[in-house]
Amino acid sequence: METEPRQADGSAKPPPPGDNTPGPSAPDSEKELEVVLNNASEGIWICDGEARVLKVNAASEWLNNIRACDVVGRTMHELLQEKFIDKSITLEVLQSGSRIEMPQTTRDGRRLSVIGIPVHDADGNLFRVVAMERDITEIHLLTRQLKEKEALTGRYRDQLNELQRAELESGKIIAKSICFVNCIQQAIKVSGVDSTVMLLGESGAGKGVVADLIHRNSGRAKEPMVKVNCGAIPETLVESELFGYEKGAFTGALKSGKPGYLELADGGILFLDEIGELPVSSQVKLLRFLEDGHVVRVGGTKPWKANVRVIAATNRSLEEMVDEGSFRLDLYYRLNIIPIKIPPLRERRDCILPLVNHYVRFFTDKFGVSRRLSFTQRALDAFLHYSFPGNVRELMNICERLVVMSDKSRVDAEDLPGDILAGCTENSSSESFADGELPLRDRLDAVEKEILSNAMMRHGTQSRAAAALGVNQATIARKLKRHRVTNTVFAD
Repeated sequence: METEPRQADGSAKPPPPGDNTPGPSAPDSEKELEVVLNNASEGIWICDGEARVLKVNAASEWLNNIRACDVVGRTMHELLQEKFIDKSITLEVLQSGSRIEMPQTTRDGRRLSVIGIPVHDADGNLFRVVAMERDITEIHLLTRQLKEKEALTGRYRDQLNELQRAELESGKIIAKSICFVNCIQQAIKVSGVDSTVMLLGESGAGKGVVADLIHRNSGRAKEPMVKVNCGAIPETLVESELFGYEKGAFTGALKSGKPGYLELADGGILFLDEIGELPVSSQVKLLRFLEDGHVVRVGGTKPWKANVRVIAATNRSLEEMVDEGSFRLDLYYRLNIIPIKIPPLRERRDCILPLVNHYVRFFTDKFGVSRRLSFTQRALDAFLHYSFPGNVRELMNICERLVVMSDKSRVDAEDLPGDILAGCTENSSSESFADGELPLRDRLDAVEKEILSNAMMRHGTQSRAAAALGVNQATIARKLKRHRVTNTVFAD
């Protein structure tokens, strides 16, 4: 009976070098490889040095909608000819001898990312190619949708820029009063930074015009400024309009979802007019955006960074709203970083007649009216003494009405709306002229004053008025000063 060899100390004698305990047999190794291949989440093809398929795992069968028994034993050249695949990374690897990665499309339209790995033997000969496949169909679809959305956003931006360009071409900023000049200077100064601006002023005072001025002079001038009137959006839709929504976020939502105003303004400026009308529920989300710059769509969970500058405007007292609890104090401080007060038209009377001149010309050209309106001194005095509760917007409406409805080219005070006529003073130059008991010199002065006023209204500058009246510019300047006629340069 044989016994195990032992050393002098009685311990077992170690086996001679190279005599290792045998591992699993060849069939066992192949079985283990089959288990690994068929449980891998990625598709795997193994081919020999002649591009003949040796193995295809279960994941690859599913990805390519094929059966292993239909391709094993065949070459990639045959499979290409029979259109089992659209291109072979195995052939590419055999030709180049190096690792390759490329996209591939299956027979049923799946998009795959395929990596081909060369395997060399001990002598450096390429005798195997392992191709690993990963399904990127969903990633490809999302990428295409993202590109389509970017293209759609680009179209939105182009449309917004066209609208803004048309709006800016229709008017000019006319600042003759010191208080409004200071306001414009403040707006230009803050244009160069990205700080949040709060525009304060009555309705119709020109908050939108000042916002346009900031946008034109800012580093974001080539990007859109999206204007949102918070009071014009139903309370239930404010959040989805501002932040957008994902598909299926609520009943009636578009299947594709919808970008919000913040997405459309990315890179540019979001102008939130009438910010005091924003519901408290939406104020919280706006505050969060102002703090971290991230947007989350309604019905979504993934935040994304938006590069947007915010300009807010209101005709209400936000301090009183904070006291009443209808406006958040923290949001107020976030918005009120740089407040700019826009004075009402009644506080900048030097702007009134130039604005009248500008809008009369604008609507005359817009409607193709052949006649050019002029005004008597009494009509001009009526404009100057009117308080304009509707501010510049009211003045625009009056000028449009006069251009459209006037049957004569010369407008007197009686041709103006009743509210303006009521503010006309009793001692206007026209009335003084009509008074037969006035001395001749006073009557001539009244006529000269009215002629000068109408010349300035019609021709716009002292030099053009002087040429029309046949005198030099110095004479016009002297007489304007003597008669205290408003010496303004009207917009062309």
